[in-house]
Amino acid sequence: MRFIVTGGAGFLGAALANRLVGEGHQVRALDDLSAGDPNRLDKRVLFTRGDVADRPKLWTLLQDVDCVYHLAARVLVSESILYPREYNEVNVGGTVSVMEAMRDAGVRRVVFTSSGAVYGEQAQQPVREDYPPNPQSPYAVSKLSGEYYVRTIGALWGIETVILRIFNAYGPGQSLPPSHPPVLPRFLHQVLRGGSLVVFGGGGQTRDFVYVDDVVEALVAASTAADVDRRIINVGSGRDTSINELAALVARVVGQEIEMLHSPAESGGVSHLCADVAAARQLLDYQPRVGLAEGLRLTLELDPRFRR
Repeated sequence: MRFIVTGGAGFLGAALANRLVGEGHQVRALDDLSAGDPNRLDKRVLFTRGDVADRPKLWTLLQDVDCVYHLAARVLVSESILYPREYNEVNVGGTVSVMEAMRDAGVRRVVFTSSGAVYGEQAQQPVREDYPPNPQSPYAVSKLSGEYYVRTIGALWGIETVILRIFNAYGPGQSLPPSHPPVLPRFLHQVLRGGSLVVFGGGGQTRDFVYVDDVVEALVAASTAADVDRRIINVGSGRDTSINELAALVARVVGQEIEMLHSPAESGGVSHLCADVAAARQLLDYQPRVGLAEGLRLTLELDPRFRR
């Protein structure tokens, strides 16, 4: 098949593009390199530097494409609170741009990566796809808005749409920006430097951490699965882990004792968030295989930044 992956030089995008090209597909990757790195990509991936708002470039890249994976987005919750306008421009405006270009080029299916963050605080866990969204950050709002645009434009123009709500993905190659880094690579970095682990909030908040290879399995399946048009599907591990438990597990896997410092001045986000993955099992034959301890060990082993 012929694919294009927007955000294709990012953490998830590159893992997906490399998997697809390794299976013999033709893969184009588009990335503006604001956070991506083309060195992540297999040499067989046809990389183009560009913005999803550049529709003439999209029209060129979308010719004869069977399926679009739309991953291009700004993804940091804390950053979105400071810069909501930018998150709306990229995550909402960019998604609309991709859908318009797909319509004009006649592409038949899009797989859109949304986020478990759209659920926000929920009374029951794990969360199912039919729970009412309760976004609590501009990032979550932008992803939910993108979902509505994807499904609406898809329905109007006969484009098959599959929306994957991905929970806390992690693994080798995950970005570690100097500000607002994701919790798991931040913890690994802090422990390996011999520093204390800073936990925002009380640390009792729980998250669903899912290894990158499991996410890629779901993404690959979503491009050809039957009976998934206009479906929203959770992609997670189906297991919750508190931030305090994560800190202790990181220390155990690294093999170092740690000091944990709690920072109640900074929010730890929603109290609990864990994915119900029954729909993914049914529709995508999805089965998360990498547990958190194994995923941490693989990240340490495969990511050169964490080698000692």
